Amino acid sequence: MTDAPSSATTLTARLLLRAPTAADLDVTHLIHSDPRTQRYNPAGPDSRESCQHRLQGWIQHWQEQGFGYWVVCDRAQPERVLGFGGVMHSRFGERSGLNLYFRFAVEAWGQGYASEMAGAALHLAFRMLGKEQVIGLVRPDNLPSRRALERLGLTRDGELDDFPGLAPSLLYSLSAECYFAAKATSPTDTVRSLEP
Repeated sequence: MTDAPSSATTLTARLLLRAPTAADLDVTHLIHSDPRTQRYNPAGPDSRESCQHRLQGWIQHWQEQGFGYWVVCDRAQPERVLGFGGVMHSRFGERSGLNLYFRFAVEAWGQGYASEMAGAALHLAFRMLGKEQVIGLVRPDNLPSRRALERLGLTRDGELDDFPGLAPSLLYSLSAECYFAAKATSPTDTVRSLEP
């Protein structure tokens, strides 16, 4: 395990963000197997086996790095899982970096949860971990996620031919310099990490 700052439990105005556990398999599968949440994914909904593999990867990243994708819960009802998201080391073809990821249950759409969680993830990446850049990967037809990334300050930064025969996915990025410049004009950090 690295000496990264603890971010196992983080609070925002409406969310409790916590590290995943093996007990999260059912809700991981529920959200990732829903055709509506996978609408823009050419690979389609995830099987239970692929969700188990995904969850194990998330848990391993936490164990090795001390941070990773969170289970996103309603702060007022922590047992209510809204989705998943955060930042985690990933590869994008020949490129590597912190991937900003989010996937939410359909019932949680349109309420600003992705933006709130992503704000906490960017705070973690830039203020706590001292990273230089965060990358977002999105399918070109996924306009809601593209708009969310743009609202967060990420800008187009290339393409990734990750589904041969289909249009390439779009890479977005945000540098620490741009993040801090935007925060200087609009300081709104309301993120608090809880020590385990």
